[in-house]
Amino acid sequence: GLVLGIYSSEKDEGAAQFTSAGDAFDRLVSGKLRELLAVCGPPLKKGKTRIFHGLHQDFPSVVVVGLGKKNAGVNDQENWNEGKENIRAAVAVGCKQIQDLEIPCVEVDPCGDAHAAAEGAILGLHEYNELKQKKKPVVTPQLHGSAESEAWQKGVTYAEGQNLARYLMEAPANYITPIKFAEHIEQKLRSFSNVKVHIRPESWIATQQMGAFLSVAKGSAEPPIFLEIHYLGGANTNDSPLVFVGKGVTFDSGGISLKPSSGMDAMRADMGGAATVCSAIVTAAALNLPLNIIGLAPLCENMPSGKANKPGDVVRAKNGKTIQVDNTDAEGRLLLADALCYAHNFNARAIVNAATLTGAMDVALGSAATGVFTNSSWLWTHLYEASILTGDRVWRMPLFEHYTKQVTDCPLADLSNIGKYSRAGGACTAAAFLKEFVTASHWAHLDIAGVMSNKDEVAYLRKGMAGRPTRTLVEFAARLSQDSHN
Repeated sequence: GLVLGIYSSEKDEGAAQFTSAGDAFDRLVSGKLRELLAVCGPPLKKGKTRIFHGLHQDFPSVVVVGLGKKNAGVNDQENWNEGKENIRAAVAVGCKQIQDLEIPCVEVDPCGDAHAAAEGAILGLHEYNELKQKKKPVVTPQLHGSAESEAWQKGVTYAEGQNLARYLMEAPANYITPIKFAEHIEQKLRSFSNVKVHIRPESWIATQQMGAFLSVAKGSAEPPIFLEIHYLGGANTNDSPLVFVGKGVTFDSGGISLKPSSGMDAMRADMGGAATVCSAIVTAAALNLPLNIIGLAPLCENMPSGKANKPGDVVRAKNGKTIQVDNTDAEGRLLLADALCYAHNFNARAIVNAATLTGAMDVALGSAATGVFTNSSWLWTHLYEASILTGDRVWRMPLFEHYTKQVTDCPLADLSNIGKYSRAGGACTAAAFLKEFVTASHWAHLDIAGVMSNKDEVAYLRKGMAGRPTRTLVEFAARLSQDSHN
């Protein structure tokens, strides 16, 4: 199969404009493609397709897909590069149509940006069907022509990173337990000589005095794991690393503060923070990025049992602060508190944590963007600029003292794990809680609860767990590595 892009004309009536690959193919078939498009209805709108069969022996089926306006660039209102997003969406639609025709291989028009085209193809075709007997036919996308093969390959690597996160998040919680998660990441990193993976057991976690993390884990029969990854891509292995921290609750029942049963199955993806940061490091290693990255993922389940945290219990975090657990379903911040304390051991250039932390974040931004709380405008600018390129957007949220007071005003301990006004500003009080465990001057907390899954909002992702914002984390790391290079 072949997927070709076509721009919509500036004026409504004008002839549609092919990409250079489309032009070349049209010449190959003596102008037949242009003729057929002219006679089979109105010009193609953005994201709409037409399929033609029998035009050329090498490509029995050709899908032509609308790319929208030709010179669409950065849209300041939308905070993304519209041209790149159009290509991702168009290529994904085209590739899925080839898959529906059960054609095993598809060549993809680079559409002027092979990186974006590769992302559209690889992300659009991904589907978790490991456990089904009847699977969709596998389609292998490849670049049409040879002009932009390096950019294409880079786009493939970015997209495969996001697909790894999607795989981990979508897999059932009885398949991806804390130890299975850690082993899966270790296996992905095995071939890189500049990566060390430490799978730390419960005994190690106890010696680190991570009392907040252990208090969550003790409710489950599954033992906790602290996953620690060192990627040494920098020219000097002693250069200050970028530290990624990810919440790794492989299943979140809410504990004693039990969640409603409706939709609880989606809580197999409550380790989305760990999945995205670990996948970003796997991708950084594949791209051989010239910087050092450390990944930290506290992994456990949050379950109700005779051993579980009870509302009102007080636990002690690694830095000595005591926490009153007023709601056992606000558990992610307990894991992160200890992991963030540990992250300060590494003299980090920046600490970035990701977590499916609060339903309040989903209420605030929905699936449009990841909420970012940060004490560093430098860090914010890098994340924001990266997200414009990837189309996986971020939006800055407040870290006011106003919210800190709501978690530090606590009857029994130094901190309460929920704000005293309960639901008001829930994402902001959660961020304020985490800030109590951070002394680094460049720290960002990414609340990814709203972008955890996709229904139909992102055109190039199928329904299911989204693996967002893995590509933004990779692009951010790539920009940071250029910074240190220059």
